[in-house]
Amino acid sequence: MKPLLQVKNLCVDYLTEDNLARAVDDVSFDIHSGETLGLAGESGCGKSTVAFAIARLTRLPGFISDGQILFDGTNLLSLKPKALKQFQWQQLSVVLQSAMNALNPVLKISEQLTDVVLTHRRMSKSQALQEAKEVLSLVGIHPDRIHDYPHQFSGGMKQRIGIALALILRPKLVIMDEPTTALDVVVQRSILGQIKQIQKQMQFAILFITHDLNLMLEFADRVGVMYAGEIVELAPSQSLLNVPGHPYSQALMHSTPELSPGTQPLQSIPGHPPALTDLPSGCRFADRCQYFKELCNSSVPEHSEAGTESRVDNQLRCHFPLSPVAKIPVHVSHHEPSPVTSD
Repeated sequence: MKPLLQVKNLCVDYLTEDNLARAVDDVSFDIHSGETLGLAGESGCGKSTVAFAIARLTRLPGFISDGQILFDGTNLLSLKPKALKQFQWQQLSVVLQSAMNALNPVLKISEQLTDVVLTHRRMSKSQALQEAKEVLSLVGIHPDRIHDYPHQFSGGMKQRIGIALALILRPKLVIMDEPTTALDVVVQRSILGQIKQIQKQMQFAILFITHDLNLMLEFADRVGVMYAGEIVELAPSQSLLNVPGHPYSQALMHSTPELSPGTQPLQSIPGHPPALTDLPSGCRFADRCQYFKELCNSSVPEHSEAGTESRVDNQLRCHFPLSPVAKIPVHVSHHEPSPVTSD
């Protein structure tokens, strides 16, 4: 089956006073219909920059300098403004970071939801209002609340409304950039459970971005681990959980708090990511890696891939991949969270 989205050799640069900073460097992956692909990594690794590039939301001083973004075979980078306006929100939508704060405080929820529908589709206001009520029900909010203002909702409910805005036109791909970061773990789990149920009903794909690697391993089908603008590892969630191939993936797992008894103590990752304006000549993780060897400083690791003709399931960029004995005892429940209708 042909992928819904194909990102090929994507590069995104930012203009600085003296130079260019490459925030995304030669990133490639695909997403199939109904699949959830996660992107994980430290702040500044390029996760959100990839998401903005795919949604064609990159603005100066940032710009896409190379690569292709194919959606159902159409190169999104070639779309003219009119075609791009038709594409955005109908085929691809975005739930941004702090989406609960993105609602207009002086407009009723009904106005904000129907505005999206009426902008992209020809229908009456009453039909648009019915669409809005249906999507509110999908995310667990009673339709009677549709004429309320944002301040009348809790943080978790405002987050659900942000997700409703992204789903109201039934797009094929939804980008979720840290959609539940500001919420407590109970509400977070409830919302993600609802998203999974809605995804099963509507069969849209998700690009899911978060700092919480354990949450991502539970929610996503495959996970790409980013470091200093590159994807250093891409693998099915269960494979990454059982046998991380890259030392950075292993380090991220060690640095994530765990409540389960018997797990390893929390460990930090020493040092800092390299400056994007002064990247090292060898492996970008070399000076922070506990498995460092001299080759890591002098040579860029090759980008190995494995999969089938229709999809690439695994990527790895490391001179000395970890062996199976380097399994990390991360305990993740893969039972689907039970949604609730309020928090």
